[in-house]
Amino acid sequence: MKGNPEERAVRLGEFIAETGATVRDTAKKFGISKSTVHKDVSERLRAMGSPLYEEVKKVLEYNKSQRHIRGGIATREKYHREARHPHAG
Repeated sequence: MKGNPEERAVRLGEFIAETGATVRDTAKKFGISKSTVHKDVSERLRAMGSPLYEEVKKVLEYNKSQRHIRGGIATREKYHREARHPHAG
């Protein structure tokens, strides 16, 4: 995803605002690093004065508040998989 960083920031911001995607999911979808996504949607959108910045900020704050819950679910699922297949891996 090369090109104009400001255009990229808008595309990433629109994707996050429309889908509620996490930074990690957005990075995977667009084939770029999480740090690039974060820089684009937090720093570039704010510097551009884009109204999209506030929408994206709300989604990122919500995702951050839910992170510990998703982590707990992932850990629980990992141990359930290991209990069913104790010699796998």
